[in-house]
Amino acid sequence: MSRNDIKRLSRLTATLTQLQAKRMLTAAELAERFAVSTRTIYRDMKALEQAGVPIVTEEGKGYSLMEDYRIPPIMFTENQANALILAEQLVLKNRDSAFVKDYIEAIDKIKAVLRHNIKDKTNLLTERTRFDLNINRERNSHVLSDLQYALTNFTITKISYTNKDGETTQRLIEPFAIVSTQENNWLLIAWCRLREDFRYFRIDRIKSLDIMPEKFTPHKMTLQEFFDKS
Repeated sequence: MSRNDIKRLSRLTATLTQLQAKRMLTAAELAERFAVSTRTIYRDMKALEQAGVPIVTEEGKGYSLMEDYRIPPIMFTENQANALILAEQLVLKNRDSAFVKDYIEAIDKIKAVLRHNIKDKTNLLTERTRFDLNINRERNSHVLSDLQYALTNFTITKISYTNKDGETTQRLIEPFAIVSTQENNWLLIAWCRLREDFRYFRIDRIKSLDIMPEKFTPHKMTLQEFFDKS
């Protein structure tokens, strides 16, 4: 097998990984990622289709995998596994208990597909890596996972929110974005129906949260556009 064949096989495998990780990818995005021409991407997609991969092409949008099609787990390299362990320790510093719980459960599932020799090494690394005694840090919120769900499903959310003066109000909000602070707290950016404007909410000040059955129309701007406008 020539070097070009090896490079192409590697690119095809990486393309499959990207297609499984994202709902839609354009030829231009893939070409930029792999530093090849869009014509090369077109040939790659045709090769994957000929190999039996059910790729859906949407004119003017890009490529996706057929609904419910799943690729068998792809093995992580040792360096990639170590990066995940390091990320796990950083997440343990987070102050939202629900987010920490969900991440640990996800990492456990990832560890389950590692090869035995890498699994042994990652377990050792887990035992030997600590940041600021982070496992015992105080958790001051528990709603981050629910807010992530509401954000991605465009669901109206009712919160009980206490401001810096200790005043508590009930708000109906449309979650837009979540950003972190240097203190490992989280801020929610949301359209507040009470104030009729975008507002920042400290997540640790959200005392209760209910996801409502009503949907809202997605806001047509990126996070960067929001920052530029603000």
